[in-house]
Amino acid sequence: MRQLPISASTLWLRLLITTVVISLLGACGSPGGAPVVSRNHAVPAKPLNRASHYIVKPGDTLYAIAWKRGVDYKKLAEWNRIRYPYTIYRGQRLHLHPAANRAGKKASTTSKRGRHLNHKKTSTASQKTKTAAIKPSKSQGSAAKGSKPSASLEATRRLRWQWPTSGVVIQRFSSRDPTRKGLKISGRIGQSVRAAESGQVVYSGSGLIGYGHLIIIKHDKHYLSAYGYNRKLLVAEGDKVAKGERIADMGHTAGGKALLHFEIRRRGKPVDPAALLPKQR
Repeated sequence: MRQLPISASTLWLRLLITTVVISLLGACGSPGGAPVVSRNHAVPAKPLNRASHYIVKPGDTLYAIAWKRGVDYKKLAEWNRIRYPYTIYRGQRLHLHPAANRAGKKASTTSKRGRHLNHKKTSTASQKTKTAAIKPSKSQGSAAKGSKPSASLEATRRLRWQWPTSGVVIQRFSSRDPTRKGLKISGRIGQSVRAAESGQVVYSGSGLIGYGHLIIIKHDKHYLSAYGYNRKLLVAEGDKVAKGERIADMGHTAGGKALLHFEIRRRGKPVDPAALLPKQR
């Protein structure tokens, strides 16, 4: 049988198809080929995990670490089995979450679950003993046996706040904005900064980024207050201060604005200072 001649255009088309097929086969077999992704079984992006622990650095205090992480200092002490007066050491590894949140997997058997619950009950009972040991004797004597303190009793222990300095509030608290955890009060450099309530200084230094020279005062087992951007600190850790006592001289922000950053936290969480302070005249 006589073979028909192949035209140049047909030959060129066959050559092009062959080249494309070889290229596709090479891409699939080559280690460097483009990966095949199924939209139905796409691997989700790995979420960013919160820090699980913190290594104590020089100048750190338990109160300052709790303040920075936004947790109650008593809880932080509990998670790490640290007793009052909450002494920590350089290089110490602190857990930033309770044991239940640190567990990678649930117990696979009933016996394991039972041991976990027994351990939890023992730890809870132990912590209650620690808490009872550091309660003021007056509080123990005044509380009725078996009764729980109400919110109104907590509010009247009786912290009567005063403004820490005079000036205009140029930025207010916002529960929805993590950059507005307190008040920014304008003033002049060197102006007096005073304790908004009596208490004990639990931090005095410049180790917390974003606060400048900072003072933190513990007022009772629930409330702490903080005073940032100071030029000069007049009190040290451990000092007891009276309400209205001068504790610092006002400084300025990195932008040169003279002001005081003032915060109040209850059980580690920021609250609106304006709701607790007397109304400005």
